[in-house]
Amino acid sequence: MQRAPTSWVIDPDDPRAPPQELWDRMTPEERQRVLDTLPSEFEVSEACPPEGDFHFNPKVAARDALGGYFQRIGRRVYLACELPVYYPAERMFAPDVIAVLDVEVKERAHWSVSAEGKGIDFALEILWRGKSKKDLEDNATRYASLGISEYFVFDRRRRRLRGFRLAEGSARYQPIVPQEGRLASTVLDLDLSLEGDRLRFFHGLAPLPETHELLARLGSMVGDLEARIEETEMSLDEERRRLDEERRRLDAERQRADEAERRLAEALAELERIKRERG
Repeated sequence: MQRAPTSWVIDPDDPRAPPQELWDRMTPEERQRVLDTLPSEFEVSEACPPEGDFHFNPKVAARDALGGYFQRIGRRVYLACELPVYYPAERMFAPDVIAVLDVEVKERAHWSVSAEGKGIDFALEILWRGKSKKDLEDNATRYASLGISEYFVFDRRRRRLRGFRLAEGSARYQPIVPQEGRLASTVLDLDLSLEGDRLRFFHGLAPLPETHELLARLGSMVGDLEARIEETEMSLDEERRRLDEERRRLDAERQRADEAERRLAEALAELERIKRERG
């Protein structure tokens, strides 16, 4: 582990970004050394083991569905899964999915609020085997205190979805009340809902397609296109055969016309010869 500048030493067991007042006094070189030293990977802890596909797949599906949607509409929204987030002097945390509006969309090793100039706007946690108290109480209190505008918890095992939004002028979350079975995200300008044990995002009445759905749709489109191409090629082959037959017919007609013209010329020549002999 490298050491940050002498003005700020990073504890590998509890890595934190410097307090904002210290960050503001640092030179660009010192700031960069801090960013280079902040960990972006951590050893798996037995206290927080991986939860398998039931936990991994929903968060990746959410990130990819949102990423594809925002790219299509041309909106700059940075999305990440389990990215270490560093608020000044705060304990590091890594939500399952984060969204930050109106920033450069690029690959990052971590999100440093001081370096980026803003905190995250949206956080989503996927609950499978973990303790609900951590996500529904501890995280809710902490995320609200950090000013994260919206926080959603998808309990896949129990098939529950809850959302929280900062009350205006407050550092406390208020529950988002479902409307017709959906929770509205004002940050994303989308609705969230469940289909069985799947989390879906909606724009109006239309669900945002997930990657496998886009691939299936693309495969169907490619199949239809290939079928149309094959049908067109068959039509072209049939047209070529018809044109070949028409060409052969015209050639035969031309040969017959040439033969008739030759015979007529011979008959006229013979008639002219007879006239000369009788004359």
